[in-house]
Amino acid sequence: MTERLKTDILVVGAGPAGSLAARYAAEKGVKVTMIEARSNIGVPVRCGELVPSIEEITDMFPNLTGAEELFDLPSDLAVRNVEGIRLIDPKDRVWEFPFTGYTTDRDRFDQYLADQAVKSGADLIKSCRFFEREGNIAKTSEGEIEFRTIIGADGPGSRVAQSLGLPANQNPYPAVSAQAEGDYDPYIQMFFGGIAPGAYAWIMPKAGTANVGVGFSPKFSDGSLRGYFDKFVKAHDIKVLTPIHGKYVPSEGPVSKTYADVGMVVGDAAGVVMSVNGGGIPQAMITGRMAGEVAADNVLNNRSLAEYEQAWRNVLYKPLKIAAGNKKLADTFAFRSERSTALCMKLLGKRRMGKLIRCKRLFP
Repeated sequence: MTERLKTDILVVGAGPAGSLAARYAAEKGVKVTMIEARSNIGVPVRCGELVPSIEEITDMFPNLTGAEELFDLPSDLAVRNVEGIRLIDPKDRVWEFPFTGYTTDRDRFDQYLADQAVKSGADLIKSCRFFEREGNIAKTSEGEIEFRTIIGADGPGSRVAQSLGLPANQNPYPAVSAQAEGDYDPYIQMFFGGIAPGAYAWIMPKAGTANVGVGFSPKFSDGSLRGYFDKFVKAHDIKVLTPIHGKYVPSEGPVSKTYADVGMVVGDAAGVVMSVNGGGIPQAMITGRMAGEVAADNVLNNRSLAEYEQAWRNVLYKPLKIAAGNKKLADTFAFRSERSTALCMKLLGKRRMGKLIRCKRLFP
């Protein structure tokens, strides 16, 4: 770009949250521009690549409407169907329970959603970094963009959130993941402890491969993330096929405010991640759709951006706050040591750990 670009809605970030925001806004007929810092959307992959089934999503978020349409995705995006979850404690005791969904190739998944946004009329500019905002002008690596409403879908360290004066995510967890070789059962495996206090690991089965990763709470573990990853794959005789890539995962529930006078934040930037397991794809898509619709109506009919926050809170807030509360309990009682992790998992048992994973209250 050489001249200042003008648009109605500027979406920063082309992950699931940004692409859904761009798509639903564009479908209402407003001019939408989506910018993405990377040259290749979804690359490198930085997450576990799990997509829960519609049944699991609506069980976790019973106030959600329109789930069938929102999560109507091509079957070829599902690499491997998942039948359940196994939770493993530091003593290698296993708790298993049903859980349905599928693993995906996150790069293809994100690229599909971005393509849908473009097909709906959004413009996409790759290799374009957002730097700062001055009024209704965004300063980017490709020049200035004038907008009426801005949507930040730029992750847990969101520059858009900062530019809008919105709260930042507090104490995000560092995590890394890679692709590994192997034929695994159709079960998610989540390991708590066994590497270091406060550390966790996962194996997500795919087709002849698996997504393998490690994350940890810096409050309880002071080693290096790469060291914990290497320790985990060595202990489980895992052959890693790709370089590892890292990210930060919001861990304390949604931020306290997600809109300002000229913009909103969605997905990880809004902290709408399940604190107990790091899952965030469904919530990213849910908030993206809501923000896109509200932003378009703001441009067309002066709809208040505050209605976006009201909408996502009605659907997501209670389950995600319960999950954040459950994580605080784990921080207080379980993650102090390997021994306390094993003891707390034993005391919780299968039924309550099933509630933990699904963002439900542990007691009564």
